[in-house]
Amino acid sequence: MGKVYMAADTLLGGVPVAVKFLSQTLLNERMTQRFLREAMTCAQLGSRSSHVVRVTDYGLTENEELPFYVMEYLEGKNLGQIIHPKPVTVQRFLELTKQICRGLKTAHDGIVLNNQTVPIIHRDIKPSNILVTQDLDYGELVKILDFGIAKLLQTDGGEQTSSFMGTLAYASPEQMEGQELDSRSDIYSLGIVMYQMLTGSLPFRPNNNTFGGWYKAHISQEPATLSSAMATGGTPPRALADMIMSCLAKDRQQRPENVGQILDALISIENRLDPGRKVAQRIEEAVATLPVVPPKTDESEEDQFCRAQTWPQTLPVAEIVFPQLLRLNNEAIPTVWAMLDPEEIIHRTTNTRYKNFLCTLTPHPMVLWVTAFYSIAQGPRWLPVYLDLKNKTEQELAWQLGEKGFYRLLCFSSQKPHGCSSIFHLSIPEPQQKLLKEWVIMAGTAPTTGSPRRSKQMLKQEMDQHLKPKVLMNFESLHSDSKPGTDIDLGF
Repeated sequence: MGKVYMAADTLLGGVPVAVKFLSQTLLNERMTQRFLREAMTCAQLGSRSSHVVRVTDYGLTENEELPFYVMEYLEGKNLGQIIHPKPVTVQRFLELTKQICRGLKTAHDGIVLNNQTVPIIHRDIKPSNILVTQDLDYGELVKILDFGIAKLLQTDGGEQTSSFMGTLAYASPEQMEGQELDSRSDIYSLGIVMYQMLTGSLPFRPNNNTFGGWYKAHISQEPATLSSAMATGGTPPRALADMIMSCLAKDRQQRPENVGQILDALISIENRLDPGRKVAQRIEEAVATLPVVPPKTDESEEDQFCRAQTWPQTLPVAEIVFPQLLRLNNEAIPTVWAMLDPEEIIHRTTNTRYKNFLCTLTPHPMVLWVTAFYSIAQGPRWLPVYLDLKNKTEQELAWQLGEKGFYRLLCFSSQKPHGCSSIFHLSIPEPQQKLLKEWVIMAGTAPTTGSPRRSKQMLKQEMDQHLKPKVLMNFESLHSDSKPGTDIDLGF
């Protein structure tokens, strides 16, 4: 469908990105809409799963009016390159396949389109569309690529394509026959990929590499057992072999109903293989994330993870405040990071804490996220940050705030920026949680009629002229009755 280039995002200081352009030869209205639909699909899926490539922007080139979209730049190997020298071990198979299933499950669960959840089938699951990159949290992180021929179920009005779309070696029998597809078609393709990961070979061997040859193989040929196909002569766990063979069933009714069942089976198999080794691995991983200074014994795993964070090398050691969405074990952790003087961090520990959110949808959807400390001795300390609701990362952060109902404030000392000095927990009242989600949804369709800078100016003016005076009037009246370190909501 197009070409992909490595590029530099000048607005983000030259951060490398990947840009995909629709091919000139396919430049027509139908293909343009399909291409932009791919961008929209990946944008939503990438914001919900770390196992789908993330799309950050899309549009048309100024001169040629070619559609394009911008993706995160990833370094790694595709699954085909990994298994080409030799098949993967069962343990590595389980680690990689669980991640593939999580990404695929996100697609099958669907995206929101016109206020309705619409399931998505990929239709081209194969090793070259699965990238394995390195990640500090995961080790090996799997990303599903190329939703170029993905189908949004319930949105095509039952219209059938007159030509085959997919890859012959990985297409399901119903896909070869041009039938209406559902998620079990992807499960069949996934079964072929899983078989290939453990054996190094495809389960089906056509007489010739033509559509007719592959059609006959998928419709009537039965695969060899995993044990006989494994080059090492190993024997996979019976439950694993049975699960993979069930995915390769000719009749879709005999395959697992959904990817969630496959994921549950993989986790169960992994737990039965070597429970002692898994416990040791979890202990080793937990120890590896501990900071140099031992945390308090009552700290949660999330707090330990936050305390181990270091101030970004790309930012100066100065009194800066910025939002950040962290992830631990695939769980989102909304945070605000603030660089403060070390003495102020100590003094603010016993302060009353306050938080609020202001929003404007015009001229550009924007949220002002306000955190504040107050004591009679030190007075107020305001820590405002902005969330651009047209930016996918910050949009997800706003949604997670509404979803989680709390966030963490990470304070870093300007004298020792390499470790988090203090962590403060701030809860979000239920009405504000609801508002945050509503703002994110409305921002998705709200047009941009002016610059983001103008929206920031408007929100700052609202905070300075109205919010701060009201908060300060109430702070003093409430402070005498509040316990040190209280997290309060003044109802604005």
